[in-house]
Amino acid sequence: MNIHEYQARQLLESYGVNVLPGKVAETPEEAEAIAQELNCPTYVIKAQIHAGGRGKGGGVKLANSPAEVKQRAEAILGMQLVTPQTGPEGKLVRKVLIAEAAEIEKEFYLAILLDRETSQITLIGSEEGGVNIEEVAAQTPEKIISTQVHPAFGLTEFQAREFAYKLITDPAYRSIIPKAIELIISLYNAFTACDCSLVEINPLTIVTTDDELDIVALDSKVNLDDNSLWRHPDIAAMRDPHEEDPSELEASESGLSYIRLDGDIGCMVNGAGLAMATMDIIKQNGGEPANFLDVGGGASVEAVAHAFRLILADKSVKAVLVNIFGGIMKCDTIANGIVDAAKQIELTVPLVIRLEGTNVELGKQIIAESDLNVQLADGLSEAAELAVAAANPA
Repeated sequence: MNIHEYQARQLLESYGVNVLPGKVAETPEEAEAIAQELNCPTYVIKAQIHAGGRGKGGGVKLANSPAEVKQRAEAILGMQLVTPQTGPEGKLVRKVLIAEAAEIEKEFYLAILLDRETSQITLIGSEEGGVNIEEVAAQTPEKIISTQVHPAFGLTEFQAREFAYKLITDPAYRSIIPKAIELIISLYNAFTACDCSLVEINPLTIVTTDDELDIVALDSKVNLDDNSLWRHPDIAAMRDPHEEDPSELEASESGLSYIRLDGDIGCMVNGAGLAMATMDIIKQNGGEPANFLDVGGGASVEAVAHAFRLILADKSVKAVLVNIFGGIMKCDTIANGIVDAAKQIELTVPLVIRLEGTNVELGKQIIAESDLNVQLADGLSEAAELAVAAANPA
C-alpha cells in the first residue's frame, strides 16, 4: 500500500525522523490558514498524489506570503497532474501539503528497502540527492553506497555510523554526522515497526536553521506491505481509494489479486506462478496480457464469477484466457463460476479456456453443456495461440 507524502512525514516524524513543519490542505482557504500558522519567510506548496516527478508537472510551487500560498494552492488543487509516473492521463489533485521551505546546503539520497535477492533489509544512499536515483545508478554507480542489515541483529549503531560517514564525505558537513546517525536509526525503526517495503528520502538535506546546520527528511515516500496491515489499523486507515485503480481496489476487497496492464487479452488463473507463466506465453505468441488475476487456491464460485466480471469490465479486453490447474481449486468450481458470470454479463469477446487437474472432465462437461461461445484448449501453448488469434483476428 502506498501513502501520501504528508502521511509519510507524519509516520516518520512519530519515530523521531526530523522533518520541517507542514500540514495538508484541501481548499485554498485552508492552505492560507496553514501558512499563517507556520509564519515563515518562504513556503512550498506540494500536490499530494501517489506519483513522483510532481515538480516537473507543475505540482510543486514556492510562495512568499499566505496570500500567495492561497493563490498557488488554488492553481494546483483540482488540476489533472501529469508526471512521468502517472502516465498521460495524470491524476486529480485533491490535497496539497503546505510546508516551510528549507535553505538547502546539500542534498543526499537515502532509502531503506527489502533486497529480495538476499532477503535482507538494505540501506542505500548517495551524495547525488534530489535527482532520479536510477540515472545516478546507471551513469555513476560508484556514487551509490549500500549496507545490508542482518535480520538476527538489526541495524547496529556501528553500521549506522559507518554508513553516515560514507554518505557524508565533505569535511564541511562532518559536524552533522551524529544527527545523521540518529536519523538513520529512526528511519530503520520506522521501517521495521510499520512493516514497510520501502522508505525513500529524496532529498535528505542539510539545511541551515538559526545559523546552525541540521539534517532533514525533506521529501519522503513510504510503501507498506499489504499483508501486514491487519497489524496496523491506524496505517490501513491512511489508504486513499482515489489513488488506486477502481478495479484493483474492488478485487482486493474481494480477496482477489488483480493488476491492470496495458494489453488486450484478459487472464484468469489460479496461482501466481501459473499466472506469470500464462502472461509470458501470451507474449511469446505475440499477444499482450490485459491484466494479472489470481483467483487463489480456494476461491468460491462467487469469487470466480466476480473475477470474471472484473476482466470483462475492462473495455480494452478483446479476448479472455482462463487457465486453471485444478488442485485445491477444482475445475468444476471454475466452470460453474464462468457460466454464472457469463449469465450475468453479456459476453461480447471470445473466450478460451484451458482446464487441467481435479475434476477436469466434469469442468469441461459443464462448459460444453452451457450456451457459451467458448474454445476449449488441451494445453497452455494451444490456449495462448487461440487467445492471441481471437484478440487479433486476421
